Amino acid sequence: MPDATPQPFSGYLEALRAAGLDRRPVAVLDLDAVAANVADLARRAAGKPLRLASKSLRSRAVLERVLADPAFAGLLCFTLAEALWLAEHGLDDLVIGYPTADAEGLRELAGNDRARAAITLMIDSVEQLDYIDAQAPRHPELRVALELDASYRPGPGLMVGAARSPQHSAAELASLASAVVRRPGFALVGLMAYEGQIAGVGNAGRSVRAAAVRAMQAASARELATRRAEAVAAVRLVADLEFVNGGGTGSIESTGAEDAVTEIAAGSGVYGPGLFDHYTHFHPRHALHFGLDVVRRPAPDTATVLGGGWVASGAPGPDRLPTVARPERVRFRGTEGAGEVQTPLVGEGAAGLRVGDVVWFRHAKAGELCERVNELALFEGGAIVGTVPTYRGEGKAFL
Repeated sequence: MPDATPQPFSGYLEALRAAGLDRRPVAVLDLDAVAANVADLARRAAGKPLRLASKSLRSRAVLERVLADPAFAGLLCFTLAEALWLAEHGLDDLVIGYPTADAEGLRELAGNDRARAAITLMIDSVEQLDYIDAQAPRHPELRVALELDASYRPGPGLMVGAARSPQHSAAELASLASAVVRRPGFALVGLMAYEGQIAGVGNAGRSVRAAAVRAMQAASARELATRRAEAVAAVRLVADLEFVNGGGTGSIESTGAEDAVTEIAAGSGVYGPGLFDHYTHFHPRHALHFGLDVVRRPAPDTATVLGGGWVASGAPGPDRLPTVARPERVRFRGTEGAGEVQTPLVGEGAAGLRVGDVVWFRHAKAGELCERVNELALFEGGAIVGTVPTYRGEGKAFL
């Protein structure tokens, strides 16, 4: 689904030149689009707090900007090293969304009073508790949360969703909760379940596949609402939970409707990446673009930009390629796609490009572009109002 509001691409170039940033590759973050997306996420959450997924932004300055909005509370981090770094810079309420095997980080956490108060580790097995105890013997009390498997299992041997926690049933999760509370050095404070088959799968279109995806998502949402409520009730008999986290940008409405859920994870909707063009119930503004220079013309209908092979993680496929945002009627050359050192572009729009022109792209995923650039140029009100470093620009690589 195209962005409802056209982006001022010529305005980007003029503003970049005026700011002395006339060099590619360049990444431009449109703050007006960000503000619109944040407001829409808040509207969709209908008053339920949003926990900001840091992996989807990967810029500390942008994280802080979004967290200033009252709809957001706390961060969902992706590594312990990242959470320790963010805590060092004054951020708190940091839930790590994945288990960790960072031995050095665990020892650092155990010895840091402020970090221990701010950071919650994620676990889904007793084995992970054993690992923590082995790496940081006799550690002070650490905050932990449990992850419930949110995948949809419509029949024997069938699973739709991400392969995450092994804890699928309320009884399994309650048993793990009991093991945590019996164990010295751990405080059970939260529960998480991520329904990726709803939050992360586009459902727009009139095809048979799109209809099947919508039917699967509706059935999965019903099943998970019942199972998650049972799991939360069972775990609350064991521990007084501070939070129950669920969902993602694509499932805010269904996740937020569950009484058992106290907060919703969201992040990608702030930037509006390519993979979020194909949903029926929300259409984010396209806030983050990167520009590359045309450097050669190998044929009348072909223009080649330097670099461009910034392909998203996940199962390989056309949907992992960047989206060509401007000019229109331009596509990747089928035999090359997005290349390491060059990306030939073909189509009617490519014929009008000349050496030195700029082609604008969007990454398929939200935060992964920030692993390719050191800074984001901030565009607001028709001008570049500054730059902010990405994690990469601050010298941090957390994955």
